[in-house]
This record gives sequence, C-alpha cells and structure tokens, in this order.
Amino acid sequence: MTKIKICGLFRPEDIDYVNQAKPDYAGFILNFKKSHRYIEPERAVELRKNLDPSIKAVGVFVDEDLKEVIKASKLLNLNVIQLHGHEDNDYIEVLKESTDIPVWKAFKVRSEEDLVKANSSLADMVILDNGYGTGECFDWSLITHFRREFILAGGLTPENIEEAVSKFTPYCVDISSGVETDKRKDKEKIIKAVNAVRNTQKGGSK
Repeated sequence: MTKIKICGLFRPEDIDYVNQAKPDYAGFILNFKKSHRYIEPERAVELRKNLDPSIKAVGVFVDEDLKEVIKASKLLNLNVIQLHGHEDNDYIEVLKESTDIPVWKAFKVRSEEDLVKANSSLADMVILDNGYGTGECFDWSLITHFRREFILAGGLTPENIEEAVSKFTPYCVDISSGVETDKRKDKEKIIKAVNAVRNTQKGGSK
C-alpha cells in the first residue's frame, strides 16, 4: 500500500494541517538554505514536539557534513534521514553504521543512467525525483521497468497523484510544492492529496 509524505513543513500551522490529514511521513528541510522551507534544527525540534506520534519525522539534508547529519538526527529523534545531494555509497555506509535510522537517497531522473545509479545505491530506499523542489514531473516513462522499490517525487499534486499511484504503486509518494499556495502549505490541498492516495488504495476513482 502506497504511503504519502508531506515535505517542507516550517510553520506551526503546517504541523496542524498534517496532524489533521494524517500522512505517513512529514519532512523538515534542515540544511538547504536555498529553499524557502528551510529551518534550523533547533526550530524543527519545536515543531516536531507537536507532530502526531503516528506520523514519522523525516529530516532532509543536502550535501551536509556527516557529523551534522548524525547530530541533527539525534536532536530531532528522526525516523528517517533523507539525502538530496551528491552523497555517495561511502557516505551512506558511514551514516548507516553511525545510526539505526533508515536512509533515503534522492536521484534526479533524466536518463536510464540515473536509474542505474539509483538501483546500485546502498540507501534503504531511493527517491526518484525531478530535482530540488522544481514542482515539475520528470518523464515517468523512464521508470516503467524500474524494479527496485522506490519513492516517487517531483511535480506531484492532488490532481495527478492518483494516476502516479495507480501506474507505479510506489512505496511512497513525496509531495511538497503541490500542496502549497503562494509558497505556503495549504490545508485543503494537503487533505485532498492524502485522501487521493487513500482512495486509490481502496479502489476509488481513478
């Protein structure tokens, strides 16, 4: 059954929205200052305290020093560490040896070669994405024959998320800008996206 992650929470009301919608995962962008969703780990701790315990907390890092990732993961009591930069298998191996937290690694998909790299990753789960919060889908036809379990991200919205789940049955769908209005999380869009995924699992409208 496909799970859903709402990423890029940075305001108290964002926590309220996901607590109401009940996705499986909630993501915090912890070191990528180019993103308007970026928050300091200390700020994330305060938001994390109010997150429904049934929702797993994911910390998103981009080419961060290993020691800082490990430190932040303990500070926030993360359930998942998500890597979105150029982290290689050596980096992932050390991270997995230093924590008992699942590691997800994102790959920007442009060609079959990118999928070969994703398939050989030592991460517990790979994310097939379009890029860094572009809000656009990559060419989904590229992953038709990708056999490793994966998370689908990039350009997902409440309107196309059912199609994605029905076509590929990913482990999880990861959505951020698709549930925003004017770069702020939108409660109605979050609820609609979560319900769309749930309805697909129940054999609802396609």
